Amino acid sequence: MNNETELEINWIELKAKLKQEFAMLADSDVLVVESKQDELLGRLQSKLGKTKEELHKLILEL
Repeated sequence: MNNETELEINWIELKAKLKQEFAMLADSDVLVVESKQDELLGRLQSKLGKTKEELHKLILEL
């Protein structure tokens, strides 16, 4: 991900926005430990049925 640092900095805000946008996401779905972004993206892909590229775009647009 090109904007990993940006994602880390804004993570608290992004988690709230993701959960607001997609009510089916649980806290455990957006829980991320540093360096586990790939695991998070995998969970989101599974839950939302989107590609990694679509998720990157969605996250950057939030």
